[in-house]
Amino acid sequence: MNWIDGMNRALDYAEAHLTEPLTAEDLAKLAGCPSYHFQRIFTYIAGVPLSEHLRRRRMSRAAAALLGGDKVIDVALRYGYDSPTAFNRAFQSVHGVPPSQVQRADASLRSYPPLRLHLTVTGGEKLEYRVEKRPAFSITGLSAPLGSELESNFQAVPQLWGKAAAEGWIPRLMGCMTGEPQGLLGVSACCEGAQWRYYIAVAGQGGPESYIVPAAIWAIFPGEGPMPEAVQALERRVVTEWLPTSGYLYANAPDIEVYLNADPAHARFEVWLPVEPAE
Repeated sequence: MNWIDGMNRALDYAEAHLTEPLTAEDLAKLAGCPSYHFQRIFTYIAGVPLSEHLRRRRMSRAAAALLGGDKVIDVALRYGYDSPTAFNRAFQSVHGVPPSQVQRADASLRSYPPLRLHLTVTGGEKLEYRVEKRPAFSITGLSAPLGSELESNFQAVPQLWGKAAAEGWIPRLMGCMTGEPQGLLGVSACCEGAQWRYYIAVAGQGGPESYIVPAAIWAIFPGEGPMPEAVQALERRVVTEWLPTSGYLYANAPDIEVYLNADPAHARFEVWLPVEPAE
């Protein structure tokens, strides 16, 4: 199963089971990649988090049911809302009007169609990379727990960076660096079967927390530019342009960002993507 087939398999399943509980973990298994990576790929492709896409599809279906004469309470229960207040809030967030006003002549509703991925040829701009097989290595630094839903982490990670800068941890950590890769690391340790955590760290020992990055094959992409826009743009290109035709799949290992200098206005960095050969 290739990368695009796996994503479409998960999307097709979600579309057929919108009236049932759906978790990122279940959809990721269908896609054939770890949950964190599945959510990250989805967000880059769709432009919205997975939970928002599912909410939009459910509320699109809910609006059609209400227009067909179904009762609000029945539709709410059908799409997993035990509380009318919660359903009303979700419906308004998508359509801008409460469900009780759907059949008004001046009600304006929004429809979000199902997603289907297709390989297209775009751009042509070069994307430099190298592939390295590395043994396990130790990192040391600060960490914060990550939630199982990707969007809940959009605040946790910047807060950890703010803490590291405010408390003077970054120069102290750089003094602990004894191994490869050289540079300050941002490590999303979101492997299946373990508690998800984000580390600001260096390769070495002696800091407040430690973690063993497992042995893996890494596709490594260099980049430069203002932060965080430059690294986010590179990561988006990697998973939407390179990965689909690379002959690799996302592997069950952390994502790593390697920061090679301390200038956020013109950073030099590398994005390390864990990969395994596609079958």
